[in-house]
Amino acid sequence: MATINNGDNKRYRGLIISIALFLSLIGALLAFTFYTSSLLERNTVLIDQTNQVANSAQSVIKDLFDLDSSYGEDTNSPHIQRVLERLEQNTALINNTLTAIGEGGTITDDADGKTYKLPNVSGSAQESVQAANQQWQLLEPRIETYLKDADNVLVDSSDDLTQAVEQAKTSSLLMNESLDDLTNEVFDDAERQANTIRLIQALGVVAIFAYFLIFVFFFVRRLRETDAEAFAARRETQEIMETVNTGLFLLDKDLNIGQQHSRALNGIVGSDRLAGENFTNVLRGRISDKDLKTTQQFIEQLYNPRVKEKLVDSLNPLHKVMLHNSSDDKGLNNRFLDFKFSRVYENKDIARILVNVNDVSDAVYLEQRLEKERSQNDMQIEMLTTILNVNPKIINEFISNTQAHIERMNNILKNPGSSQYELEGKLKAIYREMHSLKGEASALKLHSFTKIASEAEDKLHALQNQGQLSGNDFLQLAVHLDDLLSLSNTIATLGERINRSAPPKAPVANHQPVNGIDTDGGLEIDLDNENDDRLSFYNEFAKEIAARQGKQVQLKSNTLTQTEIPAHLAKPIKEISIQLLRNAVVHGIEAPSVRHSAGKTEVGTIDLEVQDNGSDVTLVVQDDGQGIDYDSIRNKLSTEGHFSEEEASQLSQGDLLKQLFSSGFSTKEHADEDGGRGVGLDIIKAQVKDYNGKLNVNSELGQMTRFVITLPKA
Repeated sequence: MATINNGDNKRYRGLIISIALFLSLIGALLAFTFYTSSLLERNTVLIDQTNQVANSAQSVIKDLFDLDSSYGEDTNSPHIQRVLERLEQNTALINNTLTAIGEGGTITDDADGKTYKLPNVSGSAQESVQAANQQWQLLEPRIETYLKDADNVLVDSSDDLTQAVEQAKTSSLLMNESLDDLTNEVFDDAERQANTIRLIQALGVVAIFAYFLIFVFFFVRRLRETDAEAFAARRETQEIMETVNTGLFLLDKDLNIGQQHSRALNGIVGSDRLAGENFTNVLRGRISDKDLKTTQQFIEQLYNPRVKEKLVDSLNPLHKVMLHNSSDDKGLNNRFLDFKFSRVYENKDIARILVNVNDVSDAVYLEQRLEKERSQNDMQIEMLTTILNVNPKIINEFISNTQAHIERMNNILKNPGSSQYELEGKLKAIYREMHSLKGEASALKLHSFTKIASEAEDKLHALQNQGQLSGNDFLQLAVHLDDLLSLSNTIATLGERINRSAPPKAPVANHQPVNGIDTDGGLEIDLDNENDDRLSFYNEFAKEIAARQGKQVQLKSNTLTQTEIPAHLAKPIKEISIQLLRNAVVHGIEAPSVRHSAGKTEVGTIDLEVQDNGSDVTLVVQDDGQGIDYDSIRNKLSTEGHFSEEEASQLSQGDLLKQLFSSGFSTKEHADEDGGRGVGLDIIKAQVKDYNGKLNVNSELGQMTRFVITLPKA
């Protein structure tokens, strides 16, 4: 697991603090500017209001003189009404404005409708306000007295008007002087404030500019230091990337390869352009689509923080994966690469995936070579064990039969065939030969033969189910035949070597070649123990199958060791016996628990008898198992589509037995090494037919099944 170092972030702390201080200075200067602008604005409004009071006072005097000169005119005339209204408005305006100026209150500008807070005046300015207000307090009551009855024709207001005019002559001059003094003092104060503001702003700008220069100086110096450190780190990284022999690169969440990767990666992956490429595009066409999809899902899980890295690492699909050659150069071999993935954390988050790639082709090829040699050694040990523990005649028979099976399969393959009927017959014939060969190899515990034959059967079974056949479909079987022939020659050679190294024995009476193989030059045969060995051979074969199937069996025979089987019938009787014994164990004998529930002994019994009737030889194989379930055969036939349910229900037991002996049909659900391919009974039927024999089957459901094979000697 890798982690990104966060210590480098500390170097930016001073930079962040400096920027914050710089912004704070600018903010403070702006705030001061806004504040002083507000003060200047309030002083401007105060001057404006002072001028407005002076103008209103002049208007009041003018209106009083106008009313005095127009006395006697109809009070309801438009002229008188307009002057009275203006006098009343100006009087109220002077009252409100002087009060607001003196107390620092708020006023509303008629021009823009905004409300302003007037500054508090003090000192001489306050004295000027009080002087103006004092004169106004002398004039304002007389105006109010006059206005009270000015438009009432029944009241003589001439004296009130005269008194107001006389008072206005005195008060207006004093008010104007006081308001002029106030205006001058406010203007002077505003000018002083403006000078102070300009000075402070100038000092602030100088301070900010100086701080900016200092900041730029230190920032550039730090930037140079950082660049130098980054360059040094990048150079070190580059040196590492150029030196390491493994492929190193980073993957992001979108599976894009980082810009930096080791130089060895190009050679390992076999691509000149990798930086910035998508990982899936690099692998596409070079591994299977299934592995590619699994790789994408695997990397997605690596980015899932809830999935433990050690757990998901065991699911790595690119562990020793074969990478196919993507170029047209046929001289380049496919390589085995081992990809290791590690999370890269930033704080607690998964930031990247570090990928380490190694070319492990040499190690894999060495493992494969060692495994092949180990398999060959195991095979030779297996063959030696068989040779040393099995009657030589049985070994010689197996070698001879194997070569005969292979020769017959080769002859079948040489026959091209054209119609589907011919190709299907060709397939069935090869299937029977291969299954017979496998049966004998399995009986001798030659698992190397069994494995190759089983692989060939898998391909034959696939051909049997594909429907339409062609001659080229059979070409793939040639390799298996070559392997089987090679194993047969190997076991024959081993037998000859053992025989040559063994001490000489006295000649055996009645010595004769076995199946054309002279035992003087090969494996020696002890005819006295031959039949006992054959019974032991069958018994071991049945028990081995039973062990694989989870069953228990006991083979009995009273006649096998006492009956001399004619030489030309030995091979078919052996093949038929092997198939019937396997069939009895796999399909007949029940599991111990089932037998116990049915009131039977847990160990099943199989009887194998051979009788010489003079003109023919009879082989009887009987088991005390579950018998033939004809209803089960019907269901299987209808399920697999051979017959409809109605047609299957009308089949007789004889018809059902014919289906049971047909190629490819089996009542076993799943095929395995011992059965389920539907070939064993087909082989028996073919052997009986080839030797003009007879086949009889008798069964009782839940009790037993008996096969009786009769082969004529002639």
